Amino acid sequence: MKRLRSKLLSMEPNTITYKAMYEGGMTIVDPAHPTMAPYVDYSPIYYHERIAFAVSVTHKLAQDRPTVVISIPCEMLGIDVVDRALETAAADYFLRAFKPYVDELNAALYNRSRPDEENGRYYLCMPGGEILRRNSAYFALCPQKDYTNGAGSTVYLLADGIARPPIFCLCLRIRVQLPRKKLRKAVQMLCRDLPDVVERFIGGLDADVLRRTIELAARQAAIRAWLKTSDYCAFVANGSILPRAKGTDLPMMDAIPFKSAPNDEIAICGVRGMGIRKGVTVITGGGYSGKSTLLDAISAGIYDHALGDGRELCITDESAVTISAEDGRSVKHVNISPFIKWLPGGDTRDFSTEHASGSTSQAANIMEAIDCGAKLLLIDEDRSATNFMIRDRMMKALIEKEPITPFTDRVNELHTEHGVSTILVIGGSGEYLSVADRIYLMEGYRIYDVTEKSKHICQSHGAASELPPPADWRQNRILRAERFSSYPAGSGTERLAVSDMGFVCIGDETIDVRGLHDMVSPGQLNALSLMLRYLAVSNRDDPINIGQRADELYARIEEEGVDILYTAFFTTCSRFLDLPRRQELMALINRMRQICLTKGGGLS
Repeated sequence: MKRLRSKLLSMEPNTITYKAMYEGGMTIVDPAHPTMAPYVDYSPIYYHERIAFAVSVTHKLAQDRPTVVISIPCEMLGIDVVDRALETAAADYFLRAFKPYVDELNAALYNRSRPDEENGRYYLCMPGGEILRRNSAYFALCPQKDYTNGAGSTVYLLADGIARPPIFCLCLRIRVQLPRKKLRKAVQMLCRDLPDVVERFIGGLDADVLRRTIELAARQAAIRAWLKTSDYCAFVANGSILPRAKGTDLPMMDAIPFKSAPNDEIAICGVRGMGIRKGVTVITGGGYSGKSTLLDAISAGIYDHALGDGRELCITDESAVTISAEDGRSVKHVNISPFIKWLPGGDTRDFSTEHASGSTSQAANIMEAIDCGAKLLLIDEDRSATNFMIRDRMMKALIEKEPITPFTDRVNELHTEHGVSTILVIGGSGEYLSVADRIYLMEGYRIYDVTEKSKHICQSHGAASELPPPADWRQNRILRAERFSSYPAGSGTERLAVSDMGFVCIGDETIDVRGLHDMVSPGQLNALSLMLRYLAVSNRDDPINIGQRADELYARIEEEGVDILYTAFFTTCSRFLDLPRRQELMALINRMRQICLTKGGGLS
């Protein structure tokens, strides 16, 4: 960090641009070629012994808030090259382990009478219970230091004949708010305090917790692999803590641990718990019985969870989508005819609206999820349109010309004909008891299999009503290049902004993403907006095979990392990115109001 210290102290005390720090200019002397004159090169990577600190501009309005990527050789962490399949879990562990040290630094800087711009502050990604692929913690090959420091910004290349190829490193990304007009304090933060705390972090690592983290990740991967080839769509381990503490994502203290219903208890990879079979599953119970809590845990199971979360071994089909009504959303050329037979002045096989109702929005959400490859739908009655979910036999007898085919009449068809399972939380209607394959009752956060009892009740109330004929579930849409752009009409400058209120603004679009229930972090929303922008600016096709383009993007991210999405041009996009699922990316595109969709082909 000697060279960085020299750079900072050479600046004007009142600087707000830190230009020399970002440029990283250095005069290079090569002892192996004494006749060669020293030359100037630029590298904003500064070293503290073997640990690299790469400094870059966060964005144009944050010159005093640099992004710093700390690269620590894996051998210093006591680990070899991590199995590629377990890298994300290992990086997540190190990120969580680093957080207390950053909190300690911030506690020393804090002065409540002054803002962060005067105090200085370190910003680290704040992970929830989920383990996600992030640009804030990852493994990568990084260059080794190949010089010794001289006076000022002069460096001397090593001429010892030892090869120094790139090495595998843990990379931690932080942002640093440098204190305004306090250059010596900025020097202390970057050149002394941060390197010191990284050294203490390395020395304080718990090898046993890391080992248990890797073992848990391997077990989670094994259970997911088993689910893909089994007759089950979800698994909840015995002993899981499903309720969350009020107002947080932390496990509730003194909560009742989950215990499987006896007939559904299975063992997977040495773990006993409840397996939920593919098909139609109803979870019912009285108010505050834990039924929605169980569904939330199943929904959370699309992601792995960290040690201590309580839901570490709640594992769900990764394609699952949480479905709800979404009044007011935009729908473009979606075939909703399986659920809506007709509408005044419209063709429900090619349905469009700028402001969908509860029933039409829920129908569109289901059709789009299926088109995107979802094999499991998760539905809570409380977040659904009542007239879409049910219509009892008496109302069917009374209202003969009803355009809505309730979900009860299609839920079995979805499974038997298309392999799409459904898990529903139902508290106020018995109509689903007659169509469910399995029915569970929650009482005081304990689960009971009441399938047989429910079937007897249904039989005593007469035969089920006649089901409609099989539906056409196919979509028939083509995305055109027209208006699929990050540039507003008539403008030569891109527009991309992310709102904390749940909106993505791109080009002429303002997209409401509050209905994407399976997004779990602000970093996912930021990455999602940048992925949409990437697809728009890189497109050269018309029509666009958006499904193929999305697959190509995910393949590139898998190879190069999430950070390929980031650009410093957009000032409201966070520097911390978490990778969202393909399902959420396609759902975002489906909610765009300005794009041009035409009939023919398929969007997914």
